[in-house]
Amino acid sequence: MPQDVAVVGFDDSSVAVTCRPRLTTVRQPVEEMASTMASLLDDHIAGRRTDPTSVIFDPELVVRDSA
Repeated sequence: MPQDVAVVGFDDSSVAVTCRPRLTTVRQPVEEMASTMASLLDDHIAGRRTDPTSVIFDPELVVRDSA
């Protein structure tokens, strides 16, 4: 049955590597997200930016044994 099922996790936690089969995951660019958020917040507090801002980040698919 394992060959009939594919499992993909989210956020690439350490559990993804330690479980068997190793879990394929989607990794979010957390450091880039935090840095961008801090910069946007700083701009807003300083009055340099008051309009709503949307930012799209590219996730990374980390392929392991589960998919």
